[in-house]
Amino acid sequence: MTSTTSGGTATEQPGRAPRRDAAENRAALIEAAKRVLQQDPDAGLETIATAAGLSRRAVYGHFPSRDDLVREVVTAGAARIAAAMPDSSALAALPPAARLAALAVALWSEVSHVRPMARVAVRSPFAEAVAEVFAPLRAQVRQACALGIEDGSMRDDVDAASLARLVEAACIAVLDEATRSGTSDEAGRRTVVLSALGTAGIDWRTALLSEPAAPVAPAPAPQTEQETRA
Repeated sequence: MTSTTSGGTATEQPGRAPRRDAAENRAALIEAAKRVLQQDPDAGLETIATAAGLSRRAVYGHFPSRDDLVREVVTAGAARIAAAMPDSSALAALPPAARLAALAVALWSEVSHVRPMARVAVRSPFAEAVAEVFAPLRAQVRQACALGIEDGSMRDDVDAASLARLVEAACIAVLDEATRSGTSDEAGRRTVVLSALGTAGIDWRTALLSEPAAPVAPAPAPQTEQETRA
C-alpha cells in the first residue's frame, strides 16, 4: 500500500493490523453462543448478541448469518470431542463388540453434559460440517463393524458401512431420548452401549458384558497428622 507525501514522493505504508477489539468481539460472540444455545438451542441472533454485549448489527461484521455463527461453535465442539476419542492403538487389542462399546462410551462422556448443543450439531444445516470433523471416529466404527461381521459376532445382513451408519443413528436416538427425558449420565452411558451393540446384532445381555468399566474417581490423598489435628 502506497501514499504520497506533501512533496509528491510515494512512500510505503504498512498494512493495517486487525483491530484488537474486533478479535475480542468475535471471541465474545462464540462464547456467548455456547452459553445461550446450551440453554436454548433455538435462541435467536439478537439474544446471542445481547449476551455478548454487542448489537445485532455488530454480529454481521463477523458472521453473515446465525447459521454461520452456530456452525463455528458446533464444529469447534466436534473437533474437541473427536480429539478425545480413543485411537487405533488404544482399540487394537479389543474384540469388535468391546471396540464399539468403548467408542460409544467415550462419545457419551464427551456429549452428555452438552446434550442440547450436541443435538443441534448432528442435524441440518450443521450435520455435514460436523460429519467431516468426525470422519476418523466414523472410520473406527466402520472398522469395528467390519471386524464383527468377519468374525461372526455381528449381523451380516448389511455391509460394514451401512451397519456403521445404523449404529450412529442409534446413538443419536439415545442422545435425543436422554435429552428429552433427563436421563442420568450413568443410565445414558449404559443405554448408548446397549443401543449401539444391539443395532450391530448383539443381544443386550452380551452387550452388558462388553460395557467398559465406569471411570473410577481418584481417592482423596491421605491427610497428614498436622491436617488431622487442624
